[in-house]
Amino acid sequence: MDFQQQKLIHKQLLLSSTLRFTQGFFQYMNGAPYIVGEHHIKICQYLDKVVKGEIQKLIINIAPRYGKTELVSRMFPAYGFALNPRSLFLHLSYSGSLTLDNSVATKDIIKSKYFQNVFNVEFDRRINSGSKWNTTVGGGEYATSMLGQITGFGAGRVELDYDKDEDKLFDDFTARYNPNGFSGAIIIDDPIKPDEALSDKIREKVNLRFETTIRNRVNSRKTPIIIIMQRLHEHDLCGYLQEIEPDEWTVLSLPAIMTDGHGNQRPLWPFKFTIPELMKIKNANSYVFETQYMQNPTPLEGLMYRPFKTYEILPPRRSAKFIGNVTDPADTGADWLCSICFDVHPEGYYVTDVLYTKKPAEYTEQAMAQMLCKNETGVCFIESNNGGRLFMRNVERITREYENRQTQFVTYTTHMNKQVRIFSRSNEVSNMLIFPQGWEHRWPEFYRDLTSYRKEGAMAHDDAPDCATAVIERCENWGGTATDSEILSDFL
Repeated sequence: MDFQQQKLIHKQLLLSSTLRFTQGFFQYMNGAPYIVGEHHIKICQYLDKVVKGEIQKLIINIAPRYGKTELVSRMFPAYGFALNPRSLFLHLSYSGSLTLDNSVATKDIIKSKYFQNVFNVEFDRRINSGSKWNTTVGGGEYATSMLGQITGFGAGRVELDYDKDEDKLFDDFTARYNPNGFSGAIIIDDPIKPDEALSDKIREKVNLRFETTIRNRVNSRKTPIIIIMQRLHEHDLCGYLQEIEPDEWTVLSLPAIMTDGHGNQRPLWPFKFTIPELMKIKNANSYVFETQYMQNPTPLEGLMYRPFKTYEILPPRRSAKFIGNVTDPADTGADWLCSICFDVHPEGYYVTDVLYTKKPAEYTEQAMAQMLCKNETGVCFIESNNGGRLFMRNVERITREYENRQTQFVTYTTHMNKQVRIFSRSNEVSNMLIFPQGWEHRWPEFYRDLTSYRKEGAMAHDDAPDCATAVIERCENWGGTATDSEILSDFL
């Protein structure tokens, strides 16, 4: 068999489907076979329908780490250029660095000796960066973040500039596999970060960006749009589009656990996760499991915390790893100052005292200094919000006036969205914080705001759960095993 015959066979095999193309080039690029799961087959079947023009708007929902990016954001564009070197792809994600990596991976496939021996695609040296590159016949890809600059670049081609019957780029063989003139797509891979999905402001910003800018980046009414992501919230981009255009989007939902007609469960991809392994994920955080793994973004209903554990007798302090305090000063007059004293033991963090008040600074500074002395606090962590550092200096001064040289003061900052922090740490707060019996009577306002905090909906006060979450975060930094001096060495 001569070279041309071999080339024809490979060309036929690789162009026959997205899956065949992926299997061939994954093996070549990685030196290992592409492990195919049933979800890969289904995704490729839907992508083939996109190529054929049978699907124009496609949503694929699947759990993280199931190979979606390799298949949809890297291999599929390369397959598109094999079908049509004039294809124009716009690739978007919440992360510009992620899209850059994917764009470079697609280029590497096209530049490979295997691809070049089979297909007629060359790069234009004038426009050939990692995130934006062209082919010599006017095709190309532009990769950026969802909120990045995308004006001036469109996906797909105008129908009038494509005539496969007269185009010398398309022999009869190639045209057979691209009868509808596929010429690129908009590919959106994870438009929002998981830890920002609970922020109404960020979700709405992403959804608005799609409406005002991204949707209009198609060069033809035939240009497909593909969104692939794990579900994160009922009003994420997928939920939003299904609400306003329920009949226009084809949705492929692939939960991590499949159930047959008899109620029997099996994992979507046992190579990745078995049923017992998936159950561990579910037990750790049922909401994350339902949304990201089962593609079932039910509303966050009910109380945030389970009933808290209580103690009657405080364990001996000589066995405590350290004695700490976390304080979240009030940012505004509507906020509560929340200060929690606790002893760290291996089994949990025993709350010994709480100051929860809306009184002015002249009261709280004195009250907190007295509380630190009474509880023999070793390390006091104070959030450095707008007035946090001034508050800390005043409390420290008063503490020294009480001849307390033991307590050391450290500021900390939080950067993640508050609601996301509270929700993502809710299990740990429920499991690790242990309160004295009768705490509902000792600190009634704190008890009310902590135990009544709900998973969704506008809450009057989040200061109690925010500070309780900060206790977990501060202790987690050292695994609850460090001494006071070791803790301070991490900050000073």
